Amino acid sequence: MKTILFLLFSFSTSYSMKAQDITGQWNGILKTQGIQLRVVFHINKTDTGYSSIMDSPDQGAKGIPTTSTNFENSTLKITASNLGLEYEGTLAHDSIIGTFKQGGKPFPLNLSKEKTENETVVRPQEPAKPYPYYCEGITFKNNKADVTLAGTLTLPQKEGIYPVVILITGSGPQNRDEEILGHKPFLVISDYLTRNGIAVLRYDDRGVAQSTGDFKTATTADFASDVESAISYLKTRKEINVKKIGLIGHSEGGIIAPMVASKSKDVDFIVLLAGTGLSGDKLMLLQKKKIEQAMGIDEKEISKGQEIFSGAYHMILKSDTDEANLKNKLNTYFKQSFGNKLPEEQVNTITNSITTPWMIYFLKYNPAPTLEKVKCPVLAIDGEKDLQVPPENLIAIKTALKKGGNRNVTTKLFPNLNHLFQNCKTGLPGEYSKIEETFSPAALDEITNWIKKQVD
Repeated sequence: MKTILFLLFSFSTSYSMKAQDITGQWNGILKTQGIQLRVVFHINKTDTGYSSIMDSPDQGAKGIPTTSTNFENSTLKITASNLGLEYEGTLAHDSIIGTFKQGGKPFPLNLSKEKTENETVVRPQEPAKPYPYYCEGITFKNNKADVTLAGTLTLPQKEGIYPVVILITGSGPQNRDEEILGHKPFLVISDYLTRNGIAVLRYDDRGVAQSTGDFKTATTADFASDVESAISYLKTRKEINVKKIGLIGHSEGGIIAPMVASKSKDVDFIVLLAGTGLSGDKLMLLQKKKIEQAMGIDEKEISKGQEIFSGAYHMILKSDTDEANLKNKLNTYFKQSFGNKLPEEQVNTITNSITTPWMIYFLKYNPAPTLEKVKCPVLAIDGEKDLQVPPENLIAIKTALKKGGNRNVTTKLFPNLNHLFQNCKTGLPGEYSKIEETFSPAALDEITNWIKKQVD
């Protein structure tokens, strides 16, 4: 799951600039912990001053509203108080030299009217066109949600009948390549499988890229219904062996795949890549602890954080109140828990991040009962250095499947791999973009060979 990136990478801002004409599009690149994120501000003149919206192209986020945009004495100030974000910069000629803050933490961010591109990175595993297989852009409908999903279907050859897998993305708005921090893991997986005789369907999450719908209001259960619609679509294709339809889910996709497989007789097998076996509240606490330990944070601080967030999650799990009331209670709780030392905006940021529809559902969801109902063959793999979905989940997945009587279960823990299945040093998310490798060849082989055994 990618929720660990949420507080760092969820952007919304408003800002102000010089006495010159500051309207229009301003571009910059935010760099932190080895990660590059393009930031775009669109500033408009209003009757009373200025307004702005923000884009974060590398996260597929556009039109993010801001709270205020002020420009006076060559100083631009933009805020998004609901996310604890602010930008302040000084207009100098054709540039704005400034600082971006989230939760009070500053990051240098300079803006210009020139289009910005991230520094060129080497991704040797990304396939280059022309591909040695058939590739088709497709759409299919989730009639229940009135959503149209856009994706890519790859076939070993245009003619023939093939086993197929559906790739299911992790948390956060993802396109069909599951693109994150300069990597396209689903493109690499799809290419590898298709070259090995297995058809692949991958698609943009609802509300992302070419797919319709509202991503912000969707929960894991909603995304599961999109997968069900993908299965229905594949059953209409003459090139697909409908008795050999499999699901491959990464991170949150590893929650969704068992959801669908436990109810559908059309699913012949599933592959869980860093899937979760622990309930959402327990996973979030474990993730927080593992990452902070890897960062060298003092154990007393880690313990205090575990206590505070455990209490917050408990409030959410037990809450049957409306959203506004829950947020008010959590704001009061966090202020008291942190000894009124955190700025109001930072408290709001924390509260908002854990009270989205997706997060509330995730925190309350326990995947174990669903895993117990899965009867098809399962391959579950994880990386030993995965700090976001730590290997404890692999044990929990195996335990639940065995408890349900599933005897066709294979689990494997790969040494030295992180959450994206890259060979790494620390496993920290800050490493992801620095690593050239997109997906471990050893893991690709394991997945492919196991699938071939299921479909032969």
